[in-house]
Amino acid sequence: MTTITLSRIPDALAALKNEHLAQSLYDEGKVIMEDTLLTLHGEAHRTRRMLEFRVFRRSFFRWYESEVFPRALAEVLGPTVAKGRCDLIDFGYQITMNLTADFAGVDRPARTPQETAALLALVMTFSEGATLVHSTRNKDEVRAEVRAALVEFDRKFLQPSIAVREALIAKHARGEIDEDALPRDVLTVLLRNEDRLELPPDLLRREIAFYLQAGSHSTANSTVHALHNIFQWMQSHPEDRTRILTDTLFLQRCVHESFRLHPASPVAWRKPICPVHLSNGAHAGVDDRVEIDLWTANRSKDVFGDDADVFNPHRSVAAGNEPFGLTFGTGVHTCMGRDLDGGLVPKGAVDPLQHAYGIVTMLVKALLDAGATPDPNDPPQMATYTARPNWGRYPVRFT
Repeated sequence: MTTITLSRIPDALAALKNEHLAQSLYDEGKVIMEDTLLTLHGEAHRTRRMLEFRVFRRSFFRWYESEVFPRALAEVLGPTVAKGRCDLIDFGYQITMNLTADFAGVDRPARTPQETAALLALVMTFSEGATLVHSTRNKDEVRAEVRAALVEFDRKFLQPSIAVREALIAKHARGEIDEDALPRDVLTVLLRNEDRLELPPDLLRREIAFYLQAGSHSTANSTVHALHNIFQWMQSHPEDRTRILTDTLFLQRCVHESFRLHPASPVAWRKPICPVHLSNGAHAGVDDRVEIDLWTANRSKDVFGDDADVFNPHRSVAAGNEPFGLTFGTGVHTCMGRDLDGGLVPKGAVDPLQHAYGIVTMLVKALLDAGATPDPNDPPQMATYTARPNWGRYPVRFT
């Protein structure tokens, strides 16, 4: 097997859009990722993606930011600030796990700290399984933990959530409730389209678990990376401190810049389903691997300037490129949560009161408004369980 690495943005874009290159980064994590939306290819992927994209109905993002996010934030932020300190990793996972559960369709009827902790422990296990290719632990041990977690998740959370939705879907079919009374989540969409999809119980379980871990894992890590970059920027550029704290559009620029430097996965892997000629002139056979180096592509100096390898929220980006680079991918596998996490990229003058900033920007703003600052007596540490450059712990104080 030959590995062909693409690190220039034009080559990376072409490969991400090439329908003859299938997702392969998550083959090691089949225990949870097999046949989920992210790993499907071709017509099966298009069919399921189109159905699940129905969750993003008109005004979804504004509703999510104005209704769902404040409720989830209030449950965790108040008690956390009252303690005077927290670990951003734990805090980020608590918030984003609850947000993602609402989106995926996983109910938490008790809404107690114990129930949240139980679901969070399962989601953390799912995340380890999904990113198994970069794990530094014994992979068979991780797989066994994921299998056990899937069984517990099904019993405690998924089956009760399915029962609630099937009852509501039946009421809607009888004309007893309107369409708007149905939950706005992925599980409801899948249950309403069982006749169009081949989703046996074990696959449905993996699909919902995938959404839980994908949304919470990437969003939580992105939030911590963004705050770290912002803390450092305010320290070295005190003239921008007031703007960061008061101008949410500028704060979103900071978040997008951090997205660029810290893609959820530093690479994307693709396997040819037939012999493929790549845009850089290379030929990839069916036994080869195409590695798209997102980390390097997002630091292309011809697109992002001579200082492309450092954080700079004042950056000018070459026309035709997104400020966050290729972090959310492109083509058929563009991250469905891109606008949810990152909001909309401002195009010209926008109304700050109506603009969709994205969950990460709103979460960063809430923490800054609460006075979050790094704990000088307890420095952050990088994660040791994964080769991905993520934080393992990041203590902050609320001042």
